[in-house]
This record gives sequence, structure tokens and C-alpha cells, in this order.
Amino acid sequence: MWTPAPRRIELSNQDQDLAQTLKERFGEAVREVLQTSDMPTFQVAENRLTEVLRFLKAEATPRFQRLDDLTAIDESARRERDVYPDCTLVYHLLSFEPASRLRVKVAVQGDQPTASSITELWPSANWYEREVFDLFGIRFEGHPNLHRLIMPHDWEGHPLRKSYPGRATEMPPYTRADAEQRQPLDAGAYLKNPSIRPLEKGVKGGFSWFAGGTPGHENCPKKANGEQQLVLNIGPCHVGTHGLLRYIVSLNGEEITGLDLDIGYHHRGVEKIGERQTWHQFIPYCARVDYLAGAANDLPYVLAVETLADIKVPERAQVIRVLLSELFRLSNHLVWFATYAHDVGAMTPNFYAFAEREMILDIVELITGARLHPSWFRLGGVAGDLPNGWKEPLDAFVKIFPRRLQEYENLIRKNPIFKARTEGIGRISLQDAVDWGVTGPNLRACGLEWDLRKKFPYSGYQNFEFDVPTAGGGDCYARYLVRVEEMRQSLRIIEQAAAGMPSGRHVTDDYRYVIPSREDMLKDIESLIHHFVNVTGGPKIPRGEAYAACEIPRGEQGYYVVSDGLGCAYRMRIRGPGFANVQVMPLMAVGESIADLIAIIGSIDYILPDIDR
Repeated sequence: MWTPAPRRIELSNQDQDLAQTLKERFGEAVREVLQTSDMPTFQVAENRLTEVLRFLKAEATPRFQRLDDLTAIDESARRERDVYPDCTLVYHLLSFEPASRLRVKVAVQGDQPTASSITELWPSANWYEREVFDLFGIRFEGHPNLHRLIMPHDWEGHPLRKSYPGRATEMPPYTRADAEQRQPLDAGAYLKNPSIRPLEKGVKGGFSWFAGGTPGHENCPKKANGEQQLVLNIGPCHVGTHGLLRYIVSLNGEEITGLDLDIGYHHRGVEKIGERQTWHQFIPYCARVDYLAGAANDLPYVLAVETLADIKVPERAQVIRVLLSELFRLSNHLVWFATYAHDVGAMTPNFYAFAEREMILDIVELITGARLHPSWFRLGGVAGDLPNGWKEPLDAFVKIFPRRLQEYENLIRKNPIFKARTEGIGRISLQDAVDWGVTGPNLRACGLEWDLRKKFPYSGYQNFEFDVPTAGGGDCYARYLVRVEEMRQSLRIIEQAAAGMPSGRHVTDDYRYVIPSREDMLKDIESLIHHFVNVTGGPKIPRGEAYAACEIPRGEQGYYVVSDGLGCAYRMRIRGPGFANVQVMPLMAVGESIADLIAIIGSIDYILPDIDR
């Protein structure tokens, strides 16, 4: 099948000036990639990487203050192998003012490649580099704590290498003996204290004591003044952790003196799966990355592929996408509202808020036929047009929801117990939030008016009137205020989408990439051929790469897709908001009480499939 060239962008004057500045300052160490589909891209020599990134963050115009993502590509299975290095490191950077993005690529060679760590520039690179080391085997010189992050500590191999098996059937069976042997490390392996020694058989329960030791024994961790501290495991199976996540905390009485996190219990290898599913087949996996955000998960993925292939989406399909995304934002925030109130001791909202969520899911089911995971978005549009009668229940919901939300807020917004549990708790400054890559409501609660729907408008969001809620406290209460106001703004968008739904097609007629409608397929032989090809082997997406990010309920979710010109992705990267949002947890929790930790966890609103992927 003939496939056209990928989309090409023209660099703005600002981007051209930056390219010229980099060339003058770093010479041959920085090379501009001339043809890109989404953003300015530069190839940087590994020995100048840290220097170039420091310049981009602190001195360039504009300054790229945030490390959006850091990942790698194993280039060993490329069809044109001699054109590519062994591996490529990919850094996505973000400028807040003006809103712009930049990609930096670094070639690394060898079976055990190495690169310089950038944790001194961005503390958020800590987990990103550990993830790349874990899944690709690339080492980062100068990293403060380079060991596995997602996979168990004794895992063999690096799963995202092309040489690694892609299916469980290609690996030996996982037996009970394996499960008994592969136990989590003791807390002592996480909390850096010279007096800590790991247990021989891993974690035994909620409290962590050390080999040969008992409470009060000299092997228990001590402060510098000799006072003994308790080490406590919270999770991975604990209702307060909101999923399979293990917190390891050291306590001096009730005060948290140290905290580390053990993730990976929910890892399902969805990025590896993306390399074997066709471009259409992968769509159902998107919603499972965040099972409460539903269709909103699909949007960054289809936008990334559409950007690369230059697929034009009809206006009606764009508005339907916005409508469903905002319905799921409301659904997610209602679940958060109910469970967070419960986290800090208020049970009543948990019984009431789910009523309106059921109304939302009924509307989603009427439109798509499913509730939590409709998988309704498609390349070039949506799976089907709006059914008859879709607007009446939506109008009924829009009419009653403001009053219901106000009733729920009356229960807790000024409640002295709720405020005592949240005000001033889990603070994070705006500068720390930027350095650590915090996004979504958690960033806006630090006072920054930053929302991708406004800064990088997509799917027609620029045609809707809505405000971006912010708060100035950077604490649990500020995060509460932002999410509640976001529900009101989402309702405004839903009301506008329903009232101004345009006519026209719900999916593009560019059948080189999309699945043709059944009506066309039955009448036109070319449509029938495209249907057969796109359903069986998948459409041939042009060679290239593209990154797209959307403002989903939990923050900024991005998809970085790399195509080698075949029917499935060569590399599928998911930038989940929870990965960065949770990494900053020690900064918010150390110094607080153990009871406050539960309030802080709930205020972040993370979900484990998004973190582990």
C-alpha cells in the first residue's frame, strides 16, 4: 500500500533563532533535525549533553524549565539498521513562557551503553533514568541511586530491548517457587541508613524489623543523636495507598523522617504490547492505562498518530471527543471527591457523589455502548455517530449538577475537621513542582495557570469558553479547591459542546489510515480493500516520530509514537502524569505526621496502572 510522507512542520522564527544560537555555541555537538512532524528536534553529542541541557534550562530563549519526559529507543531492529545507533535517548523539554516544546536526542552505543545523568539539573530525572536503566539497560553515570524501578530487583534482562521476549508464552512458566523466591526487598534496602540490614526473606508484615533484631534492638534505624526510629511498610495492599503501591517510612514517634516508594506491582508491559498491536488494535489498551479517565486516555494516543500521519479530523468528531473527555473528567473528579473525603474521615460524600457519576456513565453508555472503557476514539474521528436521544439525558444532567455539587461542597469545604486535616498539609512550592515535573491540578494548586487545553489547544478546545482554576497554597486544601472548580468548568464545556454540536462526518474519509464506514465498504471496492488491510495488518503509518499530550483528569498524559513505516509502532512511549506526581511524594510528606500521609496520598489523585504502565 502506498503511504505518503509524514507531516512536516515549519519552524517558527523563535525556533530558528534557538537553532542558530545552539549552533554558534556548541558547534558540531548539536545538529538540528531538519524534518520533524511535531516540534523542533536536535541531535546532541553525549559528551556535551549535560552542558546543552543546562543551557536550555537556564540561559536559552525561551528557557525550557521542565523535563517533560525521558525515555529510550532500542534501534537494533530497524529496517534500515545502518542509519541508526544502537540506542537513542529521547528528552522532551517544556517552556512555560512562551508555551513551546523541544526534543533532544542522544545516540548511545554498545551492548551496555552509558550516558551522563541529568539529575543535578532536574530531580525528576531520578525515576526516568532508573526506568530507562531497568527496561533498556542503559546506565547513567553520576546517578545517585541507579537500580531497578519497575521490575523486581533480581529480574534478569531488560524488557524493552528488542531482543527480549514480547509474550509470556516465549518465557518459562512462572511457578509458585518463583513467587516464593521473588519477595520484595526489606525496607532497609530503600531507606538509606547505615544501621539497616535487609531481612533474608523480605517483607513479613506492616512493621519492618531487621535481621537478628527486635523492637529496641541496635539494628533498628537510629537518628544522629542515637534515638531509635520505627520503619513502617504501608502497602502494597493497603486501602490508603489507592492501589498496589508500597510506602516505606521511617518514624520518630508520629513524625515522618524518611520516605521511599516501591512501585511496579501493577506493571503490565503496555509499552511492549504497543510494539506488536496494530495502530488500531492498541486503542483499547489506552483506557486501561488510567481506568478512571476512560476515553480521555485515548485522545493523546490518537492525536500523536494523527500528527505523524497528518490525518485531518472532522469538526463534529472533535467536538464529540471533547464532550466525552469532559464527561470522564467529571466522573473521575467525583470519584476523587468522594474517596478523598473518606480518606480524611468524612463518610457522607462517599455515599452521595456516586449518584451523579452513575448518571454520567449512563450517558457514556448511551453514546458508546460501554461505561468505563468505551474505546470509542479512532484514528481520524470516533467509532460511531451520536445516537438518537443523546442530548436529553445530557441536558438533564447539566441542569441538576451545579446544585448537587454545591450540596456536597457544603458538607466539607468549610468543615473545621476537613480543613484541619488539609490546610497547610503536604505543601509543595511552585518551583519544586516545576523541577519535579508535577502536572495537572497538583501544579495549578501551586498557583500556576497552566492547562494544555489553553496553552496547546487540541481537538478544538480553543473554541470553548472556560477558565483555568488555580490556588495558591500548594497544600492538600488547595488541591481540593482546584479539582472542585474544575468540575464546574468541565460542565461549562459540556454544555457548550451539546448546544453547538456541528453536523458532518464523525470520522475522516481518508481511508488509507482509518477503517472505512460499512456503508462505503459495501459499495466501493477501494474502501473494501482499505477495510481489509487496516483491520488485518494495520495501516502503514509513515516513518517518523510524534509526541502529543492532553490534559486528562490526573494531569498531562503524553504519547510518543515512533513508526518504522509498518502496521504497528516501532516504539510506544506513555508519559503518565502519576509517574512524576508521585515521585515528589517524599518532598511533601517528610516532616508531616503519619496520619497526614494518608491525606497527602489522597490529594495527589494518582492511579497505579498509569504509574507502572
